This record gives sequence, C-alpha cells and structure tokens, in this order.
Amino acid sequence: MTDTIKNFTFDELSVGQTAQMTRTLNKEDIAVFAAASWDTNPAHLDEEYAKGTMFGEVIVHGMWSAGLISAAIGTQLPGVGTIYLGQDLQFRRPVKIGDTVTAQITVLEKDEAKKRVILETLVLNQNGEKVVVGKATVLAPAEKIVRPAIAVPQVQIVG
Repeated sequence: MTDTIKNFTFDELSVGQTAQMTRTLNKEDIAVFAAASWDTNPAHLDEEYAKGTMFGEVIVHGMWSAGLISAAIGTQLPGVGTIYLGQDLQFRRPVKIGDTVTAQITVLEKDEAKKRVILETLVLNQNGEKVVVGKATVLAPAEKIVRPAIAVPQVQIVG
C-alpha cells in the first residue's frame, strides 16, 4: 500500500484507461463480510451444508466481489471523491476460498454534459475467467485530491 491516495479528475480520464485491484480470498474475509452484511446464508459459512450445493464447497458472497469493484473505483479509478450512481452486475462463476481475484476497471465513455463516466467492471479469477461482469456509472471528481492513505482496519473474528 502507498502512503498517499489520489484520484483522476473527469478531465484527466480517457476512454480505455484502466486500473485494477487484486485480493486472495480467505475464510476470514467471508466471516467479516457476513458479520458486516448480516448475510448468514449457509452456502457461505457452513462447510457441511455447502458440500450439498451445486458448488460442492463454501463460496464467497457475490457482493464481496462487487465490493472489490467498489474499492477499485473509490481508491484508484477515478478514485477519491468519486460518486457511485449505479452498477449493473452479472455473476458468472463462484469465488472460493483461496481464489485470487482481480477487479479491473476500464473507462468506456465520458459524458461531458453531465460529467458522468461509464466504466466496464470485471472481476477475473486466477485463471483469467470472468467471475463478475458489469458496468458502473459514476460522477468523477472535478478537483484533484491527494491525501494520506488510510490503513485497512484490523478485525478480529471471535466465535
């Protein structure tokens, strides 16, 4: 992680510009997401139950992958000061414990009149397979922002 976080203003963005963020999913990520969202679906938390599902094992919540997209948009492209207006998502493959996934953001178009940006949003697994595909609409920041980065909070899982 860098010491600062910055953005790209609407004027600095160009069609085709990309950014990405990569994470390897672990069991604790699933537990933290379940605690934050209150989504305790056993497909995500109960190994015995998950064995009987079509995936045969625990999978992460689909919105965890969407959260990685949001993190890439809010911290990298366009970055700090971006306002999320909408997101279309299609979930194509499950993400399982140990998978390494990469959220890729690409500028598809810019609407000068409304200062809106359409972004292609993809999440790929370690095999390059599309896990999530979609498009986001955002308001890119008008002003350049550079500020100290905030460390990800440390969380302890109990029980």
